[in-house]
Amino acid sequence: METSVSHTPACTSPAACNAMSKSLFFLSWMFLLGFIVAFAATKSNAQEPSSILGQLGTPQVLSTVPGNGDLNPYGVAFVPAGFPAGGLLNPGDILVSNYNNNQNLQGTGTTIVDFRSGKQSVFFQAPSGTTGLTTGLYVLKAGFVLVGSMPTLDGTSATVQPGSLMAINPAGQIVWSLANKQLIDGPWDFTVYDQGSTATVFVSNVLDGQIERIVLGIHGGAISVVSTTEISSGYPHRGDPGALEVGPTGLAYDSARDILYVASADDNAIYAMADATQVAQNGLKGYRIYSDSLHLHGALALTLAPNGHLICSSNDVINVVTGQPSELVEFTRGGVFVANHSVDPNLGGSFGLAFGTINGHSTFAAVDDNTATLEVWTLN
Repeated sequence: METSVSHTPACTSPAACNAMSKSLFFLSWMFLLGFIVAFAATKSNAQEPSSILGQLGTPQVLSTVPGNGDLNPYGVAFVPAGFPAGGLLNPGDILVSNYNNNQNLQGTGTTIVDFRSGKQSVFFQAPSGTTGLTTGLYVLKAGFVLVGSMPTLDGTSATVQPGSLMAINPAGQIVWSLANKQLIDGPWDFTVYDQGSTATVFVSNVLDGQIERIVLGIHGGAISVVSTTEISSGYPHRGDPGALEVGPTGLAYDSARDILYVASADDNAIYAMADATQVAQNGLKGYRIYSDSLHLHGALALTLAPNGHLICSSNDVINVVTGQPSELVEFTRGGVFVANHSVDPNLGGSFGLAFGTINGHSTFAAVDDNTATLEVWTLN
């Protein structure tokens, strides 16, 4: 029997041989590159950090209601290691800002409460005109507490005011404030890139749908504004009878990549802005990285978790889903859902959240507006 054998065609000229050699080299290289990419992806998936929300057990539950009866806890912040001694705060303390007064009128709360070893005390009492302490709450390493204020006269969006950004010293006294509607127009939340002598504050202004970058200089116990830049705008915003205001809220900053993440409640999505500390002009809205009609219910507060994931709370005004009230949602920076967790069996309970360290242990804390409590978990 005659056997048919297939031969590789011989090159007919040096030029043809050279071309064939290059082609075979290219195909071999592409095969190797594909193998490397596939291997890296497999290794990356194998090393994907575990879920934070998926490991939560039973929390410590602490009342956020101070002696004056303030309600609706919003912001959460941890006092960092190295915070100056001698004042009312110690490293590992957890601060919570209250947005409502004892009649539950929005924008009329005046207190920041401090938790140390589970015991509550009042750290700060806001004077008239600076009420309605928002989700924007952060403790600077240099020894100041930053907080946002968005007051109302009667608890409705009809009388909401632009508000201010304030700095409070360790004795609980206001030592600096910024009230300029061009920069601060409803500071619903903010995040901070804290470098000690400077602090870059990214503010989400819910009344105009814009993100402002404010660089603060801190020298000799004094705070000054170094520069201001409107870096993003175009986020939908509106008044709401239940939520007071709906618009851009939570911000999380990834300093390793210089990316700012923005939670936009009204369009129920998370956006990312590259080169957040470097952009010199308004880049409009960032690029959308996450939009989840099943798990997001009005994207609200936002934080970057120790495992590199993002965790967002929901206002339950947008996209209400039966059986998923007061949700916290964990997802990757690439926009892949990881886990969710409910802080309350009823709608509208989730708002501020933060990570910190207490006695060397990684700790996660989130408020429940419905019960006016703080839930605290020690993480594995």
